[in-house]
Amino acid sequence: MAAKKKSDARPIIAVIAFLVVALCVYFVLLGRIAVQLIGHGSIVSIGLGIGVFLLPLLGVWMVISTLKSGIEHQRMVAAAQELGRDLDTDSLPRRPSGRIEKDAAMELFEEVKTEWEADPSDWVSTYRIARAYDYAGDRSRAREMMKRASEQYRLAQAK
Repeated sequence: MAAKKKSDARPIIAVIAFLVVALCVYFVLLGRIAVQLIGHGSIVSIGLGIGVFLLPLLGVWMVISTLKSGIEHQRMVAAAQELGRDLDTDSLPRRPSGRIEKDAAMELFEEVKTEWEADPSDWVSTYRIARAYDYAGDRSRAREMMKRASEQYRLAQAK
């Protein structure tokens, strides 16, 4: 079996960097508007200013938490690949959109679920079932299990 060709991540990183910079500019502009509103001094403008000021704070928190999660997930992928336990979906049949066929995704899910049930404390098994949930179309359970996998991964790294 041929080794999987590693894709160039630079274009993706460039787009992410551009979006983060654009959001920072937007947050600064919102912050300036908030200060101007508060500076007017009326009750209504102060209330609106405080509300507008909260938006960039919320946005900064969202950007930071999303980037941290993305970086952690990339580390988990690399660690799972290093262990030879990444979820290989290359041979599964796909729709024209590129998504895995539903029957194949469900079969993969059942296989990974059995593995996970044997050791639910293993972060790699939890990571694999999170991905299997995603391929099977169950996004909410995929997110829930990926959060759990992240927690287990952090605990494993701390040991």
